[in-house]
Amino acid sequence: MSNPHVTRLTLEYDGREFAGWATQPGRRTIQQELERALAVVLRRPVTVTVAGRTDAGVHALAQVASYVGEPVPAHKLNALLPDDVAVLDARPALPGFSARHDATSRAYRYRLLTRRSRSAHERGRALHWSHPLDRDALDGCAAALVGTHDFTAFTPTSSAHVLFQREVCAAAWRTDGDLLIFEIEADAFMRNMNRVLIGTMLEVGGGQRPLDDFEALLEGAPRSRAGKTAPPHGLYLVGVGYDGRRVLPIR
Repeated sequence: MSNPHVTRLTLEYDGREFAGWATQPGRRTIQQELERALAVVLRRPVTVTVAGRTDAGVHALAQVASYVGEPVPAHKLNALLPDDVAVLDARPALPGFSARHDATSRAYRYRLLTRRSRSAHERGRALHWSHPLDRDALDGCAAALVGTHDFTAFTPTSSAHVLFQREVCAAAWRTDGDLLIFEIEADAFMRNMNRVLIGTMLEVGGGQRPLDDFEALLEGAPRSRAGKTAPPHGLYLVGVGYDGRRVLPIR
């Protein structure tokens, strides 16, 4: 018996009007929209597997999903999808490919608008942060993140996770005009991990928390010791790495 065909999809979405990636009864999700469009074209129910589930309000620039079945041209799916979801690419994958289990890294970006006045264009796409920030302190936090650490402090206490160690291969802050951008790539992320990292680093950058306290959190401290969870609308899934290939450039 031959192996069934597997298709790999790359897609982007604006997460503002979604309750996250995963199907939830009575709520609008990316998974539901995508599976609905696939079912129309393929004329059968389709279940997709995603590389990284995103929370409500979180965006994606190059999310990866897979399903068992023949590829459907991207333009056919986009004709059936709402304007805030777009398939960028649809191609055959090797038999047995899983967008989730075969992924070796995920990369995320968080965008801060640091000017005094708010922006009509960045509304819902970047967190407006007009408070002073110590860039050296933020860079120190990013440097501390690289390596393997226990991120218990950066995910909800009521977590389904069993293992809390994650390997971060890249983490850095950079400036782009009025935007201050944090980028991170790791083997995997836990629920709310990026947003709690941002909320805690903003405390360090704002002088409310010393850098060595942030570093101590990476040794498995409880969630209560870390900072607040930053809003979701500044967070983007940038891309997914496979076969050990990095998403973010090596700095």
